[in-house]
Amino acid sequence: MELGKINTLEILRETDHGIYLIDANDEEVLLPNRYVPAEFKIWDKIDVFVYLDNEERPVATTDKPYVTRDNFALLRCSQVTEYGAFLDWGLVKELFCPFKEQAFKMKPGGWYLIHCYLDERTNRLVASSKTNRFLDNKHLTVKEFDEVDLIVSHPSEIGMNVIVNNKHHGLIFKDTIFKDISVGDKLKGVVKKIRPGNKLDIVLGQIGYRNIEPNADRILQELQDNNGYLNLNDKSSPEDIKEQLQMSKKSFKKALGTLYKQRQIEIKPNGIYLVK
Repeated sequence: MELGKINTLEILRETDHGIYLIDANDEEVLLPNRYVPAEFKIWDKIDVFVYLDNEERPVATTDKPYVTRDNFALLRCSQVTEYGAFLDWGLVKELFCPFKEQAFKMKPGGWYLIHCYLDERTNRLVASSKTNRFLDNKHLTVKEFDEVDLIVSHPSEIGMNVIVNNKHHGLIFKDTIFKDISVGDKLKGVVKKIRPGNKLDIVLGQIGYRNIEPNADRILQELQDNNGYLNLNDKSSPEDIKEQLQMSKKSFKKALGTLYKQRQIEIKPNGIYLVK
């Protein structure tokens, strides 16, 4: 069984303290009474999260943590002691983040993007807010125009840093961001370009003509929600378009052209009208 991960185990026997579970290697772990299902049979399979209890013994729980081993998550700091910070990850025993693993000194009540990993020296699950050291761009597993999963990492002067597919570091330039995004947000994006040094330029949504259809759908939805009228047209300012539709003027004009050719809209000096 693996610490810090969801394991599918079999019920071996029942005791006063709970039920013991067993894996394919005959390793056993206790599932305390508070997590034991109301009905079960010996050799039933059950999904549990395995971690160390306060006495450093492996223990199972049916509670689902906010983060599992080798993954990233935005967690709240509940307390800071002389040893480090403790983070709420949805379990009885909190996740420990040593001072040496804090990019900035953590404070109670603060929210921090962390990576959960197994400390091989102590065999404990710990957190680190120094997330960049768990990312590797030397050996990329993505290529240009791939759709990717993103976690917003931290802002910079030129945009927003993101974690790409839980493996790589990427950047969304600020002039391509048309909606509010915050640290910890999970989003979909596309690899727009791979620059020298395997630097990944990321955009939200899709690229080029593949982006026309969803943008056209968005305009149609806005028209339907506003009685068939929008006070925008191809002469509107980029700021007005961004505020109302969260897209660039270039994307807006492409989508507008598509809808016009399909005769779904009329474009007039005072705005766009839905063709009935």
